[in-house]
Amino acid sequence: MYITASSTATSSILRAVSSSSRSGFSSLRSLLSPSSPSTHFVGSSPAASFLGRRSFGASPGFRSLPRWSHCLHRRSIPLRVGPQIRAVSPVLERLEKTFSTMAEHPFKGIFTSLPKPGGGEFGKFYSLPALNDPRIDKLPYSIRILLESAIRNCDNFQVTKEDVEKIIDWENTAPKQVEIPFKPARVLLQDFTGVPAVVDLACMRDAMNNLGSDSNKINPLVPVDLVIDHSVQVDVTRSENAVQANMELEFQRNKERFAFLKWGSTAFQNMLVVPPGSGIVHQVNLEYLGRVVFNTKGLLYPDSVVGTDSHTTMIDGLGVAGWGVGGIEAEAAMLGQPLSMVLPGVVGFKLSGKLRDGVTATDLVLTVTQILRKHGVVGKFVEFYGDGMSELSLADRATIANMSPEYGATMGFFPVDHVTLQYLKLTGRSDETVSMIESYLRANKMFVDYNEPQQERVYSSYLELDLSGVEPCISGPKRPHDRVPLKEMKADWHSCLDNTVGFKGFAIPKEAQDKVAKFSFDGQPAELKHGSVVIAAITSCTNTSNPSVMLGAGLVAKKACELGLKVKPWIKTSLAPGSGVVTKYLAKSGLQEYLNEQGFHIVGYGCTTCIGNSGEINESVGAAISENDIVAAAVLSGNRNFEGRVHPLTRANYLASPPLVVAYALAGTVDIDFNNEPIGTGKDGKNVFLRDIWPSTEEIAEVVQSSVLPDMFRATYESITKGNPMWNQLSVPANSLYSWDPNSTYIHEPPYFKGMTMDPPGPHSVKDAYCLLNFGDSITTDHISPAGSIHKDSPAAKFLLERGVERKDFNSYGSRRGNDEIMARGTFANIRLVNKLLNGEVGPKTIHIPTGEKLSVYDAAMRYKSAGQDTVILAGAEYGSGSSRDWAAKGPMLQGVKAVIAKSFERIHRSNLVGMGIVPLCFKAGEDADTLGLTGHERYTIHLPTNILEIRPGQDVTVTTDNGKSFTCTVRFDTEVELAYYNHGGILPYVIRNLSKQ
Repeated sequence: MYITASSTATSSILRAVSSSSRSGFSSLRSLLSPSSPSTHFVGSSPAASFLGRRSFGASPGFRSLPRWSHCLHRRSIPLRVGPQIRAVSPVLERLEKTFSTMAEHPFKGIFTSLPKPGGGEFGKFYSLPALNDPRIDKLPYSIRILLESAIRNCDNFQVTKEDVEKIIDWENTAPKQVEIPFKPARVLLQDFTGVPAVVDLACMRDAMNNLGSDSNKINPLVPVDLVIDHSVQVDVTRSENAVQANMELEFQRNKERFAFLKWGSTAFQNMLVVPPGSGIVHQVNLEYLGRVVFNTKGLLYPDSVVGTDSHTTMIDGLGVAGWGVGGIEAEAAMLGQPLSMVLPGVVGFKLSGKLRDGVTATDLVLTVTQILRKHGVVGKFVEFYGDGMSELSLADRATIANMSPEYGATMGFFPVDHVTLQYLKLTGRSDETVSMIESYLRANKMFVDYNEPQQERVYSSYLELDLSGVEPCISGPKRPHDRVPLKEMKADWHSCLDNTVGFKGFAIPKEAQDKVAKFSFDGQPAELKHGSVVIAAITSCTNTSNPSVMLGAGLVAKKACELGLKVKPWIKTSLAPGSGVVTKYLAKSGLQEYLNEQGFHIVGYGCTTCIGNSGEINESVGAAISENDIVAAAVLSGNRNFEGRVHPLTRANYLASPPLVVAYALAGTVDIDFNNEPIGTGKDGKNVFLRDIWPSTEEIAEVVQSSVLPDMFRATYESITKGNPMWNQLSVPANSLYSWDPNSTYIHEPPYFKGMTMDPPGPHSVKDAYCLLNFGDSITTDHISPAGSIHKDSPAAKFLLERGVERKDFNSYGSRRGNDEIMARGTFANIRLVNKLLNGEVGPKTIHIPTGEKLSVYDAAMRYKSAGQDTVILAGAEYGSGSSRDWAAKGPMLQGVKAVIAKSFERIHRSNLVGMGIVPLCFKAGEDADTLGLTGHERYTIHLPTNILEIRPGQDVTVTTDNGKSFTCTVRFDTEVELAYYNHGGILPYVIRNLSKQ
């Protein structure tokens, strides 16, 4: 027998039955083993059409596919399932008959046809209006996407009719924090998080092999797109040859990683790898990979995506539901495990009015970030609506959606409207595809037409912003939500110099605030002061995807050149576009030559400075900063400015629009009042102010209109599929099992599954544990798992030197994420780490409590581990905020950390801790380590039941110390599925054991 629908359907049935022997949870779904994203029995499932190996340059046929085919670069494989089913259980023979026809789908009655305007049909879909339920009309658009997914995937195994009802009744159920399953249409990776994901998949294949099972069961079951964009560093700047020179260095450093990823694209089915030098993952997703609506062999459904980068939310600006998950969750999703999530509340954010002349999308997003951060949106969706939407371009919306992690929301969602359709056409989607998208979304009540009367929707809470009230601003010096109006920047800077060390303070004594550090730069006299700009970078997907601010930066550079202003030569300037489209429109506009004249040559296509890949600054500049204790500044058009992230020597880091990046580079300092102080002196000897070089909104719009053309997008993404010479020359083996090189310092077989058996280990006790680290608030993943350079005195550096790797070849932590030995040593190696055990000293050290010795965190952890002693971490609020990094959970696990006790956790990081078997605990409201009198010198016992059946999501447990203290914490296992992961020692062992049973 053949089921033409899908291997996904088969997986769903097989896994549901094979795991039905598990007991202990009230919900049937929580008993299920990992399953694929959907079960369809008409035509094809979303995943089925995409099963196939995908690699750039793999075949001429690949490149000949239609540019915007909705079965993008994938092929369907028929699946024979009868004998396999009958081999598992006689019960499955009955299930085969039960599920082999569409008639048995619980929502068969709303499966209907979508006609084409000129006759025929686009395909079939599950119609929400056909439910005739008035509650749906009031649902936020973002919740409707969850609802459609649940209906389409409903099999009464992994997704039940009860789950569908929970979503329909969102207004009443969301406040109760109910759990629902969600099956995204695809998974998005970048190379920093993608390499460990592929390493884990390769290691899982070995584990399956060792358990005597079929290693080829480890394959992505949903489309996986991996864009290599995190590896390029800004080594060469201010040169016409910078792109080529930096790419050559990128390949020299990362050849082994790149070859491994290329192996993965051929060894694993359904995996597309976009080569280096193509662009930033989120801009490529926005301009190329995003479908908005899938049409898979006649089955229509909304695009949705989870990604291993927290800024996956950028795609929300296109009306595609997408958000960041941990690498661990993404790996499970690839293997068919549904995401278990709490049905979120939705904040309705009404926009009205219009931005004033000269105000940028960056100013708007920094304002929105501050508003939402203050409102409190962690774990929630934010949905934008209102008359002001018509005044925002798609790129402006994507900028706002991009910074969802900075304001704390799971999504910042913009429903599809006419602006979205215009953007789809601009970026090369065919008229027929756009027509299909519009027709489907209108038919399923997912399209917003602001020309028609609006149905009032219900939101969990409401906010409103008049766009005309937004003013120019930047954010910093250490957090993205610390917005500073431009007119107040000078006063704010001096306050920061005065304030005690903190998010808004550097504690520089009054008598030292006017210090001048004189030095020689290339034989010429130079000087630095507190606030001097030493890095100015136009970078990051947040802004490089937005033509208005990129061309605005070009206009600022042009006007500055014409007036005779010039950026100081010791400032490290760079421009890293998110796609080749930016290069094309900057060239067509004629503005790139002016950016070049100011030092903003294109340096590469990737994330660069925003993720810490800023490269080295000139030695003489570095020496002047270090020897004189100068608080030097970086100004970048990024989304993250946490201390120690951009560059170790820039203590002040400000987020700004690309035009302001150019302006601050020209000024040479952040210690300036742009309203009243000149940027410099023009060639005519007169003062030049910011207003003299700032373009009007109309000027920018004219250049955008004439310079940004659909053919640019088509040409860019037709060539992207061909790779580049350096990528195409990489040769990789054709084996399905990876041949690990024990001497490699980039790719190493992790120890997660050593000695693994088919029996789950169950909950682990935490008794008499020592405190490894005692933190305050806002410990970010940058503190836990740095992605920047490897410090010369760090344990990771020592490891590399011992293996013959010279310092110049250290590369970055991010580039070495495929090696667990380096990443375990890099965990808590941030030079700006503030650990209360050190009594004010800053740095990657801790106290080994039994001996009182001050050691590196890694060395102390290994000493505890070798002695068989458990460790815990104490923390304040927002533990794990920042970029989603699986190593921020994997690293502590490898260091032997058993639990983290914090005031609150960032959403993705808490989930990642659970995924690695670490217990997240929250202090009760109003309590923390300080109020409880905990110093971190105590030993901690967590009284958690050792029988998984006695643990419930969110239950209270008692923690006691060896000095007689006792307090209650909430266990942050938020769902029954997370309890199952914990019982198995983590999500990946859970997946392996269940797949092995098939």
